[in-house]
Amino acid sequence: MDLEKILPKDGPPINEVSKYIEKYKNDLIVIKYGGNVFIDRNIFNNFIIDIFILNKLGISIAVVHGGGPRIKRELDKSNIKSKFIRGLRVTDDKIINIVESVLIDFNNDIVNSLKKYEVDAISLHTKENNIIEVVPEAEELGYVGIPKKIKNNKLEKILDKKQVPIISPLGLGENDQTYNINGDTAAGAIAKSLKSRRLLLMTNVEGVLDKDKKLVEEISSSEILKMIQNNTITEGMIPKINTCLDAVNNGVTAVGIIDGRKKHSILFEIFSDKGSGTLIRK
Repeated sequence: MDLEKILPKDGPPINEVSKYIEKYKNDLIVIKYGGNVFIDRNIFNNFIIDIFILNKLGISIAVVHGGGPRIKRELDKSNIKSKFIRGLRVTDDKIINIVESVLIDFNNDIVNSLKKYEVDAISLHTKENNIIEVVPEAEELGYVGIPKKIKNNKLEKILDKKQVPIISPLGLGENDQTYNINGDTAAGAIAKSLKSRRLLLMTNVEGVLDKDKKLVEEISSSEILKMIQNNTITEGMIPKINTCLDAVNNGVTAVGIIDGRKKHSILFEIFSDKGSGTLIRK
């Protein structure tokens, strides 16, 4: 394999890449792509190129995407005000229909963008190849679900063919009712169910920061809990961290919280000694 032809000039060093290809070649990496920065088309295109490179290098990947900013934009257009409880959007009949159509649109956007690079990407959502069965999270939230079961065999069939599943954070409950799922929760559930080697959560922050706002490059779950107790980690980061802890305590080797604004952050995280965010281990 001619790595020089495949790898970007501003990516990780080739000697490090070859070492890590060997390390990950029989493993699965689950990548969650979402958050506010990802409306930026340059960041989107950079993400598409990274996925194309991983696929070309023969690494198995499953992508779970979010869509919060796009959902908000559509709800604003219809003058629908969202109400949040514990950071989750209360979702009624009208909202779930908008959420579903926005997420499926975004899903198709990712799939079509990858196909331009000849990546065999496959859409998975509530209208096509659904793999997530859910139970309602809480009555007051309406159609917000938590994954109860992931259809592993469906996913494994796709991965065995070297295809890339692109998964919307949507699932079906009783009577085939569509539910919205928090993107990190959906990605964590899939990573746990398939016992993936890595779960990468792309965000619009550097990673986990200490009291002095310096990046923590690697941390154990017990150290993370201390940071929550002493309020170093607060608010929006807490649900993300809970997803990470749940994953590493249930069979995922390590979770990376990485900065999606950085060019080739996925490649640096997987293929370089330094990584590109915070790595959380058990």
